[in-house]
Amino acid sequence: MEELKLATDKYLPLRDVVFQTLREAILRGTIKPGERLMEIQLSQQLGVSRTPVREAIRMLELEGLVNMTPRKGAAVAAISEKSLRAVLEVRCALEELSVRLACERMSWEQFEQLRTANVKFAQVAEGEDITEIAKSDEAFHDIIYYSTDNDKLILLLNQLREQMYRYRIEHIKIKERRSMLIREHQEIIDALRERDSTTAVLVMRRHINNQEIQVGRKIKEKE
Repeated sequence: MEELKLATDKYLPLRDVVFQTLREAILRGTIKPGERLMEIQLSQQLGVSRTPVREAIRMLELEGLVNMTPRKGAAVAAISEKSLRAVLEVRCALEELSVRLACERMSWEQFEQLRTANVKFAQVAEGEDITEIAKSDEAFHDIIYYSTDNDKLILLLNQLREQMYRYRIEHIKIKERRSMLIREHQEIIDALRERDSTTAVLVMRRHINNQEIQVGRKIKEKE
């Protein structure tokens, strides 16, 4: 395992800082799938006690990034086609409902925010900061979620957010896909502007299906 450096955020509990540090290392591939997470080793590397490390590992398990095995401890979970499909099937159903409702309820102000968000995504996508690109992509979709004015739907999508994040990162790592993501976002914007729910649903479905195809291809290449 490469040496880790503890993220600094004086406003967060130490457990959350350790969690963010380990999470980022896993998502970036610094800690590889199958690699064991040893409490003592990590606490020494990060300069913290074992307690926040243990709590952070539990949080990673809830996200699906870590598997806990009796008598073996914690190890980074592999990305499988099955888990990819399971997460994206749920995401697709919720996102399709989101754009259908957004066609009816999105305000002009929210629509302008969506256009601005895609411009920002296009700018950030030219760089190499994977975390910032992922945040920008999330921000685009968040505007659609909140435009539905459906608290239960927003809650479900937020609960799924962390499960989606790993696959969002894997997708964004494919540089040649970023320009296509910008175009797909624009197609979603165009359908919402026309209040065309049928097209919006089809475009969103294709947007997510493309993610499954591209990330699935990466998984097979690593096997």
